[in-house]
Amino acid sequence: MLAATALIAFFTKLGILADLLSVSTLFIFMLVAVALLVRRYYVTGETSSRDRNKFLVFLGLILASSVATAVYWALEKDDWIGYCVTVPIWFLSTAGMKFLVAQARAPKLWGVPLVPWLPSASIAINIFLLGSIDAKSYIRSIRLFPKPQSPLTTETPRLLALSQSDGRWRYSSNNPESSSFAVGLAFETLGGVISLAPSEIDQSLPHWIDDFFGLLDDGTFYFDGSEGPISTTASVIRGLKSFAASESTGLNLAGDKIVGVAKFFLGVGIPGDAKDFFNQIDAVACLEDNRQCYFHAPSMQFLFGLFQFAVPLILSLSSTVISLTKKEPLKVKVSTVLGSKAPALNVKLTQALSSGSKGSSIINNQELMFDADSATYFLDSFPKNFDVGKYTFVFEILLDELAHEKVYITEAQTKVPIAATGAISIENAEISVLDSDVGSVESQKKLDLTKDGAVSLSANHLQKLRLSYQLTTPLGHVFKPHQAFIKLKHESQVEHVFLVKASGKKSELVIVEFLKLHFEFKLYYLSGKYEIQLTIGDASMENSLLSNIGHIELDLPERPEKAPRPPLQPTDPYSRYGPKAEISHIFRVPEKLPAKQLSLVFLGLIVLPFIAFLIGLTRLGVNIKSFPSLVGAATSALLFHGGIGAVLLLYVLFWLKLDLFTTLKALSLLGVFLLFVGHSTLSHLASASNKLKSA
Repeated sequence: MLAATALIAFFTKLGILADLLSVSTLFIFMLVAVALLVRRYYVTGETSSRDRNKFLVFLGLILASSVATAVYWALEKDDWIGYCVTVPIWFLSTAGMKFLVAQARAPKLWGVPLVPWLPSASIAINIFLLGSIDAKSYIRSIRLFPKPQSPLTTETPRLLALSQSDGRWRYSSNNPESSSFAVGLAFETLGGVISLAPSEIDQSLPHWIDDFFGLLDDGTFYFDGSEGPISTTASVIRGLKSFAASESTGLNLAGDKIVGVAKFFLGVGIPGDAKDFFNQIDAVACLEDNRQCYFHAPSMQFLFGLFQFAVPLILSLSSTVISLTKKEPLKVKVSTVLGSKAPALNVKLTQALSSGSKGSSIINNQELMFDADSATYFLDSFPKNFDVGKYTFVFEILLDELAHEKVYITEAQTKVPIAATGAISIENAEISVLDSDVGSVESQKKLDLTKDGAVSLSANHLQKLRLSYQLTTPLGHVFKPHQAFIKLKHESQVEHVFLVKASGKKSELVIVEFLKLHFEFKLYYLSGKYEIQLTIGDASMENSLLSNIGHIELDLPERPEKAPRPPLQPTDPYSRYGPKAEISHIFRVPEKLPAKQLSLVFLGLIVLPFIAFLIGLTRLGVNIKSFPSLVGAATSALLFHGGIGAVLLLYVLFWLKLDLFTTLKALSLLGVFLLFVGHSTLSHLASASNKLKSA
């Protein structure tokens, strides 16, 4: 500060310099005095409301009377009547603060004396001096703060230098690694910079946004990074909103990509991490609030430039399952990402593609009707050839008014998977036992699979079991279920499951060859009664079944000695899903401790050398005649012996309580301490010995 003041003194007059510096100096001194009074008379939570109010009144009177005195001095050079009013007010306000307001804090070590008289006088004097400075000094003081340069001309080139060829950004020029998360931060920064210089945006608008959003061409509709896909994508959305909200900024982004990003946030559910949950809600709110950029646009250029980054409209279905039995209509709703009402529009079902068809559509360009009460678009009837199965419905949203196209974004086409369900007809069901050699039917029975049966069959290992049935859709087409299997369950609860495979276009057939199973040891030579159970299920089948057909008596040969035995079955079949027994890990079996008497003998053997050491000291006539007598040397000697004692004590603690690492840390500190005090002690003894020899 002193060097800067001396430099300014070369270019201006001393009086002007004094006035210039006094403006800021006096103002700061006045603020310090006010802060001193506040600190002395007010403490949060301790000062009562009454004392606080009285303090504020007296402080306001002190400031007001000081300002009035300074103003009166500047306006009236010769009159003195005003001082008879302002000065007593200042004096009485200070006295009232002194005697009517209790101090909330007392200085412990040192403090300003004569409180509040001295701080109050400082306030009055500094305000009075501020009022005596001429207006030119205030103007020169304001001009000390130069007008900032356009941030676009200084900061934007530095920011754009961090962009990469693939659209990603770096955090700094020193870090070569690029990140999608940094893109959002860059967008926010550029939006703030551009908002400070809107007139220069057309010449400095970057062209890397399309390159970056080209990363979404693979259909993922989210950005990934080290922070995770939710946080990274939310950062990009926040940056885009800030960038688009800057004046005269236009973004040419595809509507499918913006809607795809919105669907990503809506489709992830509720994240388990609180940070991801916050970023999800914040990003969805940014997409919802884009309409504010449109309504508050200051120019038509911005109005028509922003329309392709506006509010995305989301098409949703009340249910993606359509029951042909209940004749349920198709219901579609269009809203914003947060469920707000959509503008006037039309919804058209352009295609309905079956998963089994090769590009042929059963519904083409069917416009849905609108229900104003529920704000729902619906299709109440389907074509006659609409059968059970899986479909892909393709919808198209058309806005009624051109003005809405400037505010809202829709997908070109929205594809929704639909499952059509219905009652499947089960016919021509029969079960039979066949001979293995000629395939002749030995016994055959009709079945009603819609209810449990009581079929009783018998067979040996040389025969086969055949089950056949026919499944048809409501339109008479052959239906192939997703799951179909038959289960044989022995009296001992041993189960055998066989998949049902299609043998033709009109029936399902399963053949169980007992001879083959016999040689593969799958039946474990268990003769006796087997329960027969059939399971048929599919997502499009409303009448999926679990039917107990009956039982079959199997006569199998006796089990050889080396044949595998059937596995043990739990008493409760669901116990396998219960909690498992706790496993206790033992890394090392503890060694057996010796007898107590043996331990005491070894303790005595350890103590004996110490006793012998003490006896040797008494025999040698140990004395402390050579102990240093000087204060400094004696202090070093005492510290040295104390350090040795501390090492011995640490050794005892190591055996009783401390671990090795803690002991080594303490021993290293004691070793350094003993090194210095021991060196000092030995140096004194060596010096004393040399003096004695020279004498």
